[in-house]
Amino acid sequence: MILSFHPVYEADRNLLCAGRDPGKDELSAIKSARAVILPQGCRESLYAMARENCRHVFPNYDKRFTFPDKLGQAHLFSRMNAPHPATETFKTAADFKRTYQSPGAYSKLSYPMVFKFDWGGEGDNVFLVDDINALKIRLSLAESYEKTGQYGFLLQEYIPAHGRSLRIVVIHRKFFSYWRRQEDQNEFYTNLKKGATIDTHNRPQLQKAAIKVTASFCGKTGIDLAGIDLLFSEASLQKGRIEPLLLEINYFFGRKGLGGSEAYYKILQEEIDHWVEGIRQ
Repeated sequence: MILSFHPVYEADRNLLCAGRDPGKDELSAIKSARAVILPQGCRESLYAMARENCRHVFPNYDKRFTFPDKLGQAHLFSRMNAPHPATETFKTAADFKRTYQSPGAYSKLSYPMVFKFDWGGEGDNVFLVDDINALKIRLSLAESYEKTGQYGFLLQEYIPAHGRSLRIVVIHRKFFSYWRRQEDQNEFYTNLKKGATIDTHNRPQLQKAAIKVTASFCGKTGIDLAGIDLLFSEASLQKGRIEPLLLEINYFFGRKGLGGSEAYYKILQEEIDHWVEGIRQ
């Protein structure tokens, strides 16, 4: 019996567990299932229940919950020796100050650098820091957030990329790539919310290299449903080096670059079918 918690995918048995933790009925169904399909927005409690009681679960969110949010992803990239911008993570502003007595003493990265809070998407809570004063402002903001119970930020090497980033979407065994580009090549933000446009055709050799790196990373981590962002250093490209750098993993991702929600769900249903066929063999 194939059990689906996904509202779009119809299986032998279908349940919904949106907005709440699973209970006895869900546990009984999972234990009876040969495979479980979960929605992208499933809670960790539902995922843990499925993983503990069924051999086959899609999607594989092991790394999503073991290495959560931006700080967790930075640790995952480091753990997997994946190519990524140099990054340091801090749980609190006090942690930073204990490590570096003042912002001016921060020596492992040079200005400009990127400051990211542990939460947020579409470019929210991500800042380009040009100098010591700008860093002090972000540290002060971190302290303000901490008073409300929101913790964690990272500092990351700034990679000039001429106003573009590459999104690779993995859906089971398929990979889709597209650029997000700004008309102004000096623009820091490259997400659609900040005015970027989608380009699926530009620099196919770079897209191919990024898919190769992403496929290797996904093969090692088990990630099979996510939008993964990468950058290319323009300075490295000018020297003839094609070096895709992993930037972020988005377990919730926009569908515009895939042709919209209808196209996305068609691909998702087909790939879940292929996944189910694979476990039945």
